[in-house]
Amino acid sequence: MITIPDTPATAAALAVATRYCSPALLNHCIRSYVWGAMYAAAHAIAFDDELYCVAALLHDAGLTEPFDSHRLPFEEAGGELAWVFGVAAGWPPERADRAREIIVLHMRDDVPAAADPEAHVLQVATSWEVVGRHAAEFPAPARAEVLARYPRLGFGAEFLGCFEDQAGRKPGSAAAASVRRDVAGRIAANPLEAHPA
Repeated sequence: MITIPDTPATAAALAVATRYCSPALLNHCIRSYVWGAMYAAAHAIAFDDELYCVAALLHDAGLTEPFDSHRLPFEEAGGELAWVFGVAAGWPPERADRAREIIVLHMRDDVPAAADPEAHVLQVATSWEVVGRHAAEFPAPARAEVLARYPRLGFGAEFLGCFEDQAGRKPGSAAAASVRRDVAGRIAANPLEAHPA
């Protein structure tokens, strides 16, 4: 089983996510790291593990009440929080900006692994998590192991509620575009939603 890398920055990011995310959203963020690392290993994609882990753990912080901006799309608000986090963790501003960029890009058009491996891996992981894209990349035994350790806890319904809320308040956002493209139906059809708990 892939585990979160043991660095001061990843430990701090996990503490932040644990404090501010609901249990379902926290497990989603952890699973996003695990799925992404699993996918990268299977495809020999070299990536910065600590940077990716911090981005994965904080990528949905903009959906939480304390960090939900009334103007910015959630991924931009979360990206700015990640920049502040990175600098506070002692990272150079350029590294903190990479965490911001990865989080913003995870809601944009597909990024090739060669152009930005961390953003690509987060896109694959989160699109699998939310709407079931790339299902062939994650065989049943791996799914069962990850979900047993980090259960969904009603994640699909909670996440849909977050996106519908974002869409109502921020109609020009990527979340709103997802709602218009039937994210509700795609979440319901995600094979991960069929897993108990």
